[in-house]
Amino acid sequence: MKKSLWILVVLLLLASFELHAQTGNLPGVDWMQLSSPQQAGWSNEDLAKIGKYVEEIGSTSAMIVQHGVVVAAWGDVKHKSNLHSCRKSLLSALIGIAVSEGKINPDDTLAKLGIDDKRPSLTDIEKQAKVRDLLEARSGVYHPTVYETKGMEESKPPRGSHAPGTFWYYNNWDFNALGFIYEQATGTKIFDAFYQRIAQPIEMQDFKPRDGHYVSGDDTRFPAYLFDISARDFARFGLLYLHRGNWNGVQVVPESWVEESTRPYSDTESGGYGYLWWTADSASGAQPEIEFPKGVFWAEGHLGQYAVVVPALDMVIVNRVDGDETKRVVHKREMAKLVHMVVAAAPGKL
Repeated sequence: MKKSLWILVVLLLLASFELHAQTGNLPGVDWMQLSSPQQAGWSNEDLAKIGKYVEEIGSTSAMIVQHGVVVAAWGDVKHKSNLHSCRKSLLSALIGIAVSEGKINPDDTLAKLGIDDKRPSLTDIEKQAKVRDLLEARSGVYHPTVYETKGMEESKPPRGSHAPGTFWYYNNWDFNALGFIYEQATGTKIFDAFYQRIAQPIEMQDFKPRDGHYVSGDDTRFPAYLFDISARDFARFGLLYLHRGNWNGVQVVPESWVEESTRPYSDTESGGYGYLWWTADSASGAQPEIEFPKGVFWAEGHLGQYAVVVPALDMVIVNRVDGDETKRVVHKREMAKLVHMVVAAAPGKL
């Protein structure tokens, strides 16, 4: 190829990438992937280091998406596996839609909604918890529930130890009860609703309602709702929130809800917690023990499931760990390091 023609090709590729950056393009039915990331400002050496780290920590798949284009991907991004607690961020989006349609009022109490659980039943004080308290994991309801890790069970406060709205505890009772509240308010199963209201509008390639299932227990009325989703579909969900709930001109999730959900209301070891979303920024301004880049927010799940949104760089970073394929766990500190590595390598650094 003549030098002048080669230069033209490079300029056209750069112009295409810049167009995505300026217009905020999103993928259609298929993803666009950079055939030569270095032509868009990424270093092959940096991406190789990131890929090596992804392998070292035990990820089964991972993706970097910037300006709606796949910069790099590792593993089988089409393979569907359990999202674990990232399911909660998916439900948050559905609840936001229901709130905008007047089907759910975040300030309704459990008492008003007629919510109770198996014996030992909820107390009158516990029933004063609002839907908003459950979204923030501040209900004060420490009733037995299902699908908890050993650590969650061991750290659960005693019943009645905290009034509703006064204390943050990552509480599967809250999250599972929210699933029941959503289905009661809308008359639609979570997995059908997610497929119709989110997966189809953002053109998820792999998810179907049959990829969800419930886990029930003897001690509670409220089952956990589990999603099997591929890395590439999960990246689309992250992009939806990166674009403030808008997908190619269609407002799938209300913009105000995205803003409200990804704002911290409590402090955590890695920053803060919103409405079923984690944030790098704390509610009090305190310095977190595990630091992600400022302004970042993410969905997080057991074993190392992450969809990290980096608004300042128009970027989404997805990490998946399929527990059926590996016994490895990607810990939060490792994910924070991965995010910092990607941010440091990205064009237009923070």
